[in-house]
Amino acid sequence: MPSRITVLALLCALLLPLAAFGAPSEYATLLASLKAGNTAIDYGRLRLSYMESPERKKARDTSEPERAMVAALNAKDFPKALKAAETVLESEYINMDAHFVAFAANQEMGYKEKAEFHRAVFRGLVDSIRNSGDGKSTEKAWVVVSVHEEYVVLRVLGFQPSGQSLLNENGHAYDVMKVKNRDDGAEQTFYFNVDIAMKYEF
Repeated sequence: MPSRITVLALLCALLLPLAAFGAPSEYATLLASLKAGNTAIDYGRLRLSYMESPERKKARDTSEPERAMVAALNAKDFPKALKAAETVLESEYINMDAHFVAFAANQEMGYKEKAEFHRAVFRGLVDSIRNSGDGKSTEKAWVVVSVHEEYVVLRVLGFQPSGQSLLNENGHAYDVMKVKNRDDGAEQTFYFNVDIAMKYEF
């Protein structure tokens, strides 16, 4: 019969690989579920967990492919736009613009199922921000993880930014965005909680 010390040694040997590699991050788990086709995941948690994840720390700078995907989409070079969007998503799957470009490019090339997938993800990411408040006050400010998200939300809602200022109130940071409606020019002010963005981007 093996001694207690031997049993403990065997258990440690079995557990060492788990300790060495660690459990998947929350972001990796959510992302795997999403890529498997579950578009009903918690997109708010996907965004937040990405900012805290080891995957983000290892991510590449996507500035160049982001510019390339937009330029290619505007030029109606859909294969090139899609390739650039996929490059962005490899490092930053929460990038809403990349999902929009992937949706548009796939749609134009006739890949309806892939287009619908990226449309669902884009909508899920946008809605996760809109569902965090109504944006009309600091108390109900929309919570974003990057400044870029602010501009995507405003664009989706049909507003053009006309002014921006930073407000610190009750220990929180807010971007105060003055906007104009693209249709009738009506002015409005929206508030974005940028605590997370300030922590990771600045």
